[in-house]
Amino acid sequence: MEVEAATPSPREIEALARRVDRPLVLVGLMGVGKSTVGRRLASLLQFDFVDADEEIEKAAQMPISEIFETYGEPYFRSGERRVIARLIDDAARDGNKVLATGGGAFADPETRALILERGIAIWLDSDTDTLLERVSRKSNRPLLTGGDPRATLDRLRAERGPAYAEAPIRVESRTGPHQRTVLAILSELEAFL
Repeated sequence: MEVEAATPSPREIEALARRVDRPLVLVGLMGVGKSTVGRRLASLLQFDFVDADEEIEKAAQMPISEIFETYGEPYFRSGERRVIARLIDDAARDGNKVLATGGGAFADPETRALILERGIAIWLDSDTDTLLERVSRKSNRPLLTGGDPRATLDRLRAERGPAYAEAPIRVESRTGPHQRTVLAILSELEAFL
């Protein structure tokens, strides 16, 4: 039987937040809950939250799906790398943040090296069935258009798994309340720091 993490007191959360000296960077496949969990985690720690995909869309003045379609994935990854570097620089200057990255960001060697050097990478992992259920709620996933989503997710899990495994913290994001994942992150972060 799985033991759930206990909810820390406000004083314990505040003490943990003071020990965080770098941005918390959520990595993992699409649909794992990086944005939703990230917002809740940031709120609990009283950090700012930033979604890298939203920042990329602002910088490019177009949706990510359109960037992929018009310019291709290599162009997108180059812009993504620059945006994430800027966001990490902002966090160093303005105070800590929780940063949700796109699913492929951490698979890029340069972006991964930057995150590992200047942030605390937290890998949110999930099984394919959970991912499939979550990504089916949105139609804006460029890597899932024109194919079998399950096969694509399985392939991406296999390809990106070794990169994600370099994150010093790994937390399972299962079905059920996202708060459970947030509490597991706090527990793992406490152990890491």
